[in-house]
Amino acid sequence: MKDFTPTSYTLECVATGRTFEDEGWMMEDRSCKTPSLVRARYAARRLEVRSSELGLYKYADWLPVNRMLEGSSAPVTYKSKGLAKHLGLENLYITFNGYYPAIGARMTTCSFKETEAFSVCARAAKDEKRVLVVASAGNTARAFAKVCSDNGIKLLLAVPAENLQALWFEEPLNPCVKLICCEYGGDYFDAIRLSDLALKGDNFYAEGGAKNIARRDGMATTVLSAVTTIGRIPDYYFQAVGSGTGAIAAWEANLRLIEDGRYGSNLMKLIVSQNAPFVPMYDAWRVDSREMLAADEDKMRRNAEIIDAKVLSNRRPPYGIAGGLYDALKATGGDVMVCTNAQARKARALFRELEGVDIYSAAGVALASLVKCVEAGRIAKDAVVMLNITGGGEEHSKEDKELWYLKPSHVFPLEPDTDDVVAKVEALFAKNIAE
Repeated sequence: MKDFTPTSYTLECVATGRTFEDEGWMMEDRSCKTPSLVRARYAARRLEVRSSELGLYKYADWLPVNRMLEGSSAPVTYKSKGLAKHLGLENLYITFNGYYPAIGARMTTCSFKETEAFSVCARAAKDEKRVLVVASAGNTARAFAKVCSDNGIKLLLAVPAENLQALWFEEPLNPCVKLICCEYGGDYFDAIRLSDLALKGDNFYAEGGAKNIARRDGMATTVLSAVTTIGRIPDYYFQAVGSGTGAIAAWEANLRLIEDGRYGSNLMKLIVSQNAPFVPMYDAWRVDSREMLAADEDKMRRNAEIIDAKVLSNRRPPYGIAGGLYDALKATGGDVMVCTNAQARKARALFRELEGVDIYSAAGVALASLVKCVEAGRIAKDAVVMLNITGGGEEHSKEDKELWYLKPSHVFPLEPDTDDVVAKVEALFAKNIAE
């Protein structure tokens, strides 16, 4: 992969339409006065899907990357038989992100967060000396930890203590990966706040979340997988959301595929779902509000503790920002749905029975929403439906293996002292940075 030519692209501000060059790690248009995402405008207006041996980078034409990293896998899309028959759908396609060798799916961390990690880390310069900082509820942390460990990229993770069980690996990680966490009682938002404090230290830089084009375009490979497999843009797209970044990415990929000209001109209806009782985006959407509604922070924490799908507990999602989830839903005629833990668990059991593999709670939420839509008669039986299974196959991946768990170097209170955080994270990487 040494002969890889960095992907050619420019940046475009969603709010203003202004195009400009990417100076390296740009997350926004500095001249724009409105909170807005920026998008990549790729030189290749038609997607050339490369050899599957390149893993995720077979979609490199539409990834903002400077290099290819070793060990990636692409999402796998297949036409459902068992689940489709059960639901009475003639054209149900499942895009599986996880570990299921029987269908060729080999994401060893078992979630589509790998698509983010391999894209984001390949956007960073090979000679980057600073430490990448990532906040996560669990799955994102595991993906970035594995990618950074395998490729010698310095990484600081911030994760809630409740979610440490998600940080399992087949072998010990490279010491270039360090972990801090907020104490028990915290959630994803507390982890984000902790990471923000760490970023006040020297030699640290933020991954950027939804604002990072590499994160969104990495996630967008799920749609590229589906469309190039099906041969057309689907009518519906189903996914559970915590931040909504995956759905935003799906919309953006949809627009590029329309411009490509070979896959049709329709916009997929984005049907996204949240895990009740943690439903801040649903609450805003049902009253047609671009702005998130005022909410009691303690209640949101409690609700985050209740839900099975902890990864869906972002209290400050990019919902109303220009180019964010609200705009994506409006543009596509989409909708936000809600599913309970019980409904998601039932959906997970159904998927295992009919498709032969375990799936994560968030994927169960997405499937439960699909079931609801079918039962309500909202989807024609011949509609082309894409179900984004954002994580699964953990049982296959863990089978007959002795697992290693990443432990935190420091545990901080929910109201941490800034100077204390900075001093401790700088000390963690003092040797690495010097090298």
